[in-house]
Amino acid sequence: MGGVTTDADAADAAEPVDHEGRTPLDRATAAFGDGRPVLIHDAADREGEIDLVYPARAVTPAALARMRNDAGGLVCVALADGIAEAWDLPFVQNSLDHPAAADHDLGYDERSSFSLTVNHRDTYTGITDADRALTVSELGRAAADFEEYDFPSAFRAPGHVHLLRGAPDGLADRRGHTELGLTLAAAADLPPAVAVCEMLVDAEGALSPTAARAYAERNGLVYVEGSSIVDRLG
Repeated sequence: MGGVTTDADAADAAEPVDHEGRTPLDRATAAFGDGRPVLIHDAADREGEIDLVYPARAVTPAALARMRNDAGGLVCVALADGIAEAWDLPFVQNSLDHPAAADHDLGYDERSSFSLTVNHRDTYTGITDADRALTVSELGRAAADFEEYDFPSAFRAPGHVHLLRGAPDGLADRRGHTELGLTLAAAADLPPAVAVCEMLVDAEGALSPTAARAYAERNGLVYVEGSSIVDRLG
């Protein structure tokens, strides 16, 4: 893997149909519905990053190892705003009484989606592939019936999995990987909980769209532009 994201890469990110007439978004939705990961590029003028995205409930220790080894970013679980409200999950910036939480200016967005960090209570340290996979997959299963779920009895904070709180109106409010992944989950008729991890390159930063498409092809995965998700599902 190699190469950083550039505007030229994004402009060249053509989305041709396959021999069955399916667009990358069609294929990504089908793959996601089958529990397989997809690669999502947000936008060249935003973070300019590609995330490896899984349905949260489908994350296994092997999937967690892939996020850790092949992607290398931060393993997070994005939850729909309604779930965060039901479980009383705050935006962490609003909960910090510390000078470092003030004037949180971001070059790519108006705010961060970060909420609590958690471990499932059945984990030990919480950091191993098996432990984090348990935390992530249980979050995905809990999201299917979140209104009846006793979140504090199953999870403790702080932990080793970062929770992200989706914008209330989804892509109409914000176009980050949090909202893109949750929108894809809705299109695939899955619970609103997705695992996301940035794809990075040693010493270079974010993996470029060109390199990400090559990785997807080598591994039988689907790469999709965030603009396609916004245009068709936003």
